[in-house]
Amino acid sequence: MSIGFNRFTRREFLKGSSAAAIALGGGMVPEISLAANPVGVALHGLSAFGDLKYGPDAKQFSYAVDAPKGGSFAFSPSNWAFNQNVQTFNTLNSFVLKGEAPPRMELCYDTLMAQAWDEPDSIYGLLAETVTISPDRNEYRFALRPEARFADGSEVTGEDVVFSLLQLKDKGHPQLALDLTNLETAETAGSHEVVLRFNGKQSPRAILAIASTAPVFSKAWFGGRAFDDTGLEPVPGSGPYRVGRFQAGLFIEYERRPDYWGAQLPVSRGIDHFDRLRVDFFQERTAAFEAFKKGEVRWREEFTSKVWATEYVFPAIAEGKVKRGEFSSEKLPSLQGWAVNTRRKKLADPLTRRALATLFDFEWTNRNLFYDAYERSHSMFEKSDLAARGKPSSQELALLEPLRDGLDTAVFGEAVTQNVTDGSGRDRNLFRKADALFRQAGWRKDNGALVDAAGEKLTIEILIRSQVFERILGPYTQNMRTMGITADIRLVDPSQFQSRIESFDFDLVGLAFSFEANPTAEALKRYFHSSSANQNGSSNYPGIANPAVDALIGA
Repeated sequence: MSIGFNRFTRREFLKGSSAAAIALGGGMVPEISLAANPVGVALHGLSAFGDLKYGPDAKQFSYAVDAPKGGSFAFSPSNWAFNQNVQTFNTLNSFVLKGEAPPRMELCYDTLMAQAWDEPDSIYGLLAETVTISPDRNEYRFALRPEARFADGSEVTGEDVVFSLLQLKDKGHPQLALDLTNLETAETAGSHEVVLRFNGKQSPRAILAIASTAPVFSKAWFGGRAFDDTGLEPVPGSGPYRVGRFQAGLFIEYERRPDYWGAQLPVSRGIDHFDRLRVDFFQERTAAFEAFKKGEVRWREEFTSKVWATEYVFPAIAEGKVKRGEFSSEKLPSLQGWAVNTRRKKLADPLTRRALATLFDFEWTNRNLFYDAYERSHSMFEKSDLAARGKPSSQELALLEPLRDGLDTAVFGEAVTQNVTDGSGRDRNLFRKADALFRQAGWRKDNGALVDAAGEKLTIEILIRSQVFERILGPYTQNMRTMGITADIRLVDPSQFQSRIESFDFDLVGLAFSFEANPTAEALKRYFHSSSANQNGSSNYPGIANPAVDALIGA
């Protein structure tokens, strides 16, 4: 049986970054401390909220099931991280910026601790049996499990952990390296103990992300090899899976390790049931969908509203071989929209970006192209309690007032929402509003073309990786052309797309992301901080670099 399911799912807190991403906004994220975790004692887990659901004697997570192990599972990944690419791959090193790696390489590697998915911001020992916090809360001492082994049988030692963290900080993918920015030292204290010392500038919860996401590698295996090598030789890990058969760009299989050292740990029991996991790579979504219809792929998350509404009528559905269902969206901060590259002079003025956002007729698009499956995003933290509503609260004002001189007065008013049209596809108010904004930004008409003071035409290229977006973006680019903009949609191959977004070589590009329920300052820096604005490979696609945003993240 195959499974297909669909999950479609305001205040622009700085007018200076207004419309940096179409359909985007922002809000204040409360920082949560680890102060409730005691210092000076060995802990089996850490929680942002102090209380842990699972005690030191817990046998396994309550959501883990004692199902039979075996069989195989072919699926289309619905999310990926680091340098991973769901359309192709040319390296098995997933943790650096260079190259394109296959999704789920992280299954081959263990981390110091593992996240519990049924409680917020809690992690429990994996490679580390315990962790001890220093009185100043800047030092974490991890006691490693002596039984931990890499896939080649070698022991996991403190030197491996130190090597891995320092290499990731220096040469790792920005999604990992930025989390390690405030790691001052990483040292061994015996063969099975590691001490991580931070400089005091880290967010209180930075350790949660580092301990549960930074993979540990074998220092000995690297030897003379460069850490950021992008070859196709698997780097041995200590995780529950290892790389099996693969053909670069076409498919990869992950094989469950029957000798996995951590199989009986509380964080591992009832998890990792399949003997073989397979990911096939398709450059177009239509080809991936055809493979699903034939049963070659057994699970997929549907992202295309037209396909969901009209194309799940194939024989396997009628025969009951495919289960089709909808799941309510999780209440996590999330966003889908287009990032507007503020690094480009023509897009640096927020009035220009707001005008471009105004030209997108969401109401018509949702009704005619999305089958009314979408809700409008007004915030970078949509669908969560972090999304701005109304005027700033007293707590928000306490953060904003010291920054007032550098902020637009609109920040202190009602939360900004996106433009709403009459849904006819011919709303003249849409063009009037956009025209007024373009004029305020210094653009004017010259023989039907929108030009700046120097007579340079406004050109916009929207970068895409799949043909499915051409149908959706066609009406939007037509609205741009009506306004006098030279607008094009540029479809490129997967490798070129990844290279261009990593180096911020675009005008507009689609993006979708979600945060944890309580995102850390480190996570927010990856998306919104000036330190990530020009760091290739970061998630700050719009290039947000605003001192007030920096101050709010660090508050």
